[in-house]
Amino acid sequence: MKLKDMNERDIISTITRIFRPETIDIVLPCAVVGPGEDDCSVIELGEGRYLVSSTDMLHEKTDFPKGITPWQVGWMSVAVNLSDIAAMGAKPIGIMMAMGLPPNTELDFIKELSEGMDACARQHGTCIIGGDVDRHDELTIVGSALGLADDGYLVRRKGAQVGDLVCVTGELGAVGAAMDSLRNNLEAYPYVMKKLYMPVPRIREGMALAQTGCLTSMMDISDGLALSLHDIGVASGVGFCINAASIPVHRTVREMADSESRLVEWSVYSGGDFELLFTIRAGCVERARKIADFTVIGEVTVDGIFLVQNGRTAVLEARGYLQFGDKV
Repeated sequence: MKLKDMNERDIISTITRIFRPETIDIVLPCAVVGPGEDDCSVIELGEGRYLVSSTDMLHEKTDFPKGITPWQVGWMSVAVNLSDIAAMGAKPIGIMMAMGLPPNTELDFIKELSEGMDACARQHGTCIIGGDVDRHDELTIVGSALGLADDGYLVRRKGAQVGDLVCVTGELGAVGAAMDSLRNNLEAYPYVMKKLYMPVPRIREGMALAQTGCLTSMMDISDGLALSLHDIGVASGVGFCINAASIPVHRTVREMADSESRLVEWSVYSGGDFELLFTIRAGCVERARKIADFTVIGEVTVDGIFLVQNGRTAVLEARGYLQFGDKV
């Protein structure tokens, strides 16, 4: 079987099974969350503290959309890593960035790119602490983010319970609308293009929500709402019922959509919004609203993942943005 015939989640699962601690002759008593289990890996440091870490790789051809500036490339490269830290409710403590650079790259390009990296890191309370530079045929950036979480406030994908409410931060669909505009040479609305070029990792919201002790699961919506729901559903052993009318969408995105089905495609199945998807105990909602803005979009159920739209209930497909397999 070749990678082009496989789903991205299946490829990751194949690789991470090899890396499981129980498959090698090394005792790792401090490993709490291993590879492929969550947005970040987690190591117990002792004294009630955990180190969380995540790595993301971005390529010029597949990840940097048309029209993006070098500064925005740098910003995006850091933001996608910080988003994983936010999804665990952790505080970022440093980022390492490795760059594969074509030899004909202009020095000014690298300066501007680095300034974008620095700006994103500093705006979210951390900094670039190291990295590497190498020669490559295509601009390739690999980031590794580190964070700290206290015992009791680490939030995982695993933990959602039947009866919990399903919530998201921010608004969804802007990046899907922006990508459609680029693909079809349509008018590029400034709001959606900024969302595409400069994703905002929800560090503050992730930390604040985690510290309420009310959340039962969380992850970031990097590959789309639908895939994220399926990921949490598998990890937690639960299902979801989502109300399409409750999904928060900016008025600009609504104006751009030529149909209701297009709006659902952008807000449910398109990736890149980098908002947080989380489940929360029903009795905690008002308490949590005092420290973060979010929208309740559904409820945790026993099994199955469904979308209720115009009074009709349909199965929510496990579909979204994937590097391998079908893409939106």
